[in-house]
Parts: sequence; C-alpha cells; structure tokens
Amino acid sequence: MKISTLLTVTAISSLVAFSASASAEQYQGVLKLESNASRAELQSEAIAVARSADPYRESASAGVSAFIGHRDRATIRAEALAAAIAGNIYSDGSFAGVTTPTTGKVDRQAVRAEARATASRGTTEGTL
Repeated sequence: MKISTLLTVTAISSLVAFSASASAEQYQGVLKLESNASRAELQSEAIAVARSADPYRESASAGVSAFIGHRDRATIRAEALAAAIAGNIYSDGSFAGVTTPTTGKVDRQAVRAEARATASRGTTEGTL
C-alpha cells in the first residue's frame, strides 16, 4: 500500500512539474502591413526583382560559366595522349611505388649455375 501511494504521489508531482514548465506560444494574430506604395509601384518593383539575379541562389545552379582557355589544342591533345598511355593512376593496379616485373639482363643458365655452386659449398644466402 505504501509503494502504490508513493508511486502515485511521484507521478502526480512529475505531471505538475511538467505542466508548469510546458508552455505554448501565444497567437498574435495576422500581421497587418501598412504601405504607402500603390499597386502599380509594387508590381513594377516585383518585376524588376524577378528579372534580376538571385543573390541567394547556389552557384551550382547558376548556369555554366564560359571558360576562357589559354592553351592551344595541340598541347591539350599531347597531354591527353600522355595520360592515356600512362593508364589510370587511380586504379587498383597502378603499382603505387612498386616496380613492374621486367625481363632481366642476366642469363638464366648463369643464375642457376651460380645457385648450384653456392648450394654445393653449403652456404646460404646472406652468409659468405
């Protein structure tokens, strides 16, 4: 019995505290505007504003700006050809800092003979 009374008192006190802190905005009514301008003046002003550039518009929707290039076509074509030959530098196989495998200039038979001679002496790589 005491627990239920305690819970009831707690619930009522928290409800009272919440209702005291919660308040809504008060309605001020519709704003009344007073203007000395005539309808014709307002209309001409509205047309002028509608035809002017929107200063709040994002630059992405501002339209395409004209690019004034300073390089000739042959230079740009040469750069494009060099980039195409170089390949996609952003691909997974771009070998970031790793040299690509190439054919060696040493004869394969000579390398095998040297490896066999080293193995017959009983030495391993790194110990001479």
